[in-house]
Amino acid sequence: MVTERFRSGGPGGQHRNVTESAVRLRHLPSGVRVLAADSRSQHRNREIAFARLIAKLEELNRVRKARVRTRVSRRAVEQRLSEKRRRHLAKQLRARVRSEED
Repeated sequence: MVTERFRSGGPGGQHRNVTESAVRLRHLPSGVRVLAADSRSQHRNREIAFARLIAKLEELNRVRKARVRTRVSRRAVEQRLSEKRRRHLAKQLRARVRSEED
């Protein structure tokens, strides 16, 4: 675990500009990095950063459920194909009428 402390930017006035209250934590095995610059207190930011790191690591280690593939019903396939046929015929009617001279 690597802990870095630095000055956070943004609003907060003179006190925030001179104190190194922001905290960045890096988890070496996974390479996950988190940042906390919410508070003017370095100790509070360190607690927030640890909470964020724990949450991020838990999310990365969560085992996802395998997706159960479902099959499209025969009726749904037939409906889709009949709609495509109907649309095809409607578009054919829009085509230019060819004369025998063409």
